[in-house]
Amino acid sequence: MRNRTARFAGFIFPVLLGTAMAFTAAWLPLWAAEASSAARMDGAFEQNKRLGRGVNIIGYDPLWRSRDRARFQDRHFAMIRDAGFTSVRINLHPWRDGKIDAQNRLKQEWLETLDWAVTQARARKLTVILDLHEFQAMGRDPQGNHERFLATWRQLAERYADAPDDVLFEILNEPNGKLTPELWNEYAREALKIIRATNPTRTVIVGPAYWNNIDYLEKLELPADDRNLIVTVHYYKPMAFTHQGASWAGLKDKLGISWNGTPQEREAIQRDFDKARTWAEKHNRPIYLGEFGAYDKADMASRVRYIGFVAREAEKRGWSWAYWQFDGDFIVFDMKAQQWVRPILGTLIPQGTAPRDERK
Repeated sequence: MRNRTARFAGFIFPVLLGTAMAFTAAWLPLWAAEASSAARMDGAFEQNKRLGRGVNIIGYDPLWRSRDRARFQDRHFAMIRDAGFTSVRINLHPWRDGKIDAQNRLKQEWLETLDWAVTQARARKLTVILDLHEFQAMGRDPQGNHERFLATWRQLAERYADAPDDVLFEILNEPNGKLTPELWNEYAREALKIIRATNPTRTVIVGPAYWNNIDYLEKLELPADDRNLIVTVHYYKPMAFTHQGASWAGLKDKLGISWNGTPQEREAIQRDFDKARTWAEKHNRPIYLGEFGAYDKADMASRVRYIGFVAREAEKRGWSWAYWQFDGDFIVFDMKAQQWVRPILGTLIPQGTAPRDERK
C-alpha cells in the first residue's frame, strides 16, 4: 500500500503541480493586483495610525534663510519625541524664502536644510510630513504658479524617492482663493501623477479646497485606484474664539472670548467631526487633522479646554492630528524660555497617554 501510494504520488504530483502552476500563472496578475490594492488601502490607514499625535514645525523659522540664525536646533526633535509626539509636519515655503530660481529649480542650500530636518526627525523616530505650505501664492495666482507648483513636486519627489515610508508628502496646505475646488482637483491630480512616477508606494496627503475645510470634503475628488492617500482637514471653529486678536484674520480688536465647553460648544464640534467621519467611511479614506489650535490671545483656561476637546474627539474617530504649532503663534513650546507651555502640552498629551514606540 505504501509503495503503491508512493508510485501514484510520483505520477500524479507532477501533473497536479503543472496544472496548479498554469492556473496560478493565469490568475496571478489578478490576485497580485487585488493584494496590492488591499495592501495599499491598509497601508494608508496604518500610516495614519503611525502619524498619531503630531506638531507643525519650522515653517516660520529663520533657519530656511540662514542656518546660523536658526531657532530650532537638533535637540528640539528629541524634546518633541520625549514629550510624546510621534510625528512632525514640516511646513515648506521655498518660494516665499527665495529658494527657487527663475527656472523653478530648488536651491541646494534649501534642500540641504530640508535633508537635515528629515534626518534629525527620523533619527528620533518621528514620522515626517513634507508639507508644501505655499498656499498664499497658490491662492492668489494658481495659474501663474502652476508650473512652479509641479516643478517643486517633481524635484522633491525625485530627491526623496528612496526615503523610507515614514516620510510622507502633503501636496499643498490649505488651497484657497482663486484655487477653486474644481481647479484644485485638477492640480492635485497632476501633482499626484508626478509624485507617483518616482514614488509609486509613497503615502500622500491631500485635503479639500477652501482652507482644507471639513465642509468642502464632498467637493474633493480623489483617484479611485490610488488607495495610498490620507485626507487632511483643518479645524479652527469657532474662528472668533481660536483667532481672537489675530490681525491676519481681521480679528485684531476682537478679544475676551472664552470657550467653556458647554454642551452647545461641544456639540458644534462633534457635528462637524461626524460629518467628516461620514464622508471618510463612505469613501474608505483615513482622516488626518493637520492643523488645529487656539491663538495665544485667548485665555489659557479656554485654550486648554478647547484644544484638549478637539484632540480627544479626533482620536475617538480614529484620526491622527498635528497641533498648530510648535513655536510662534498658538505655541506649545516657548523658545525664549526653552521650555514647554505645560498647560497646552498637558492637554494635547495627557500624562501617561504617550503611545508605546513599536518601531525598531
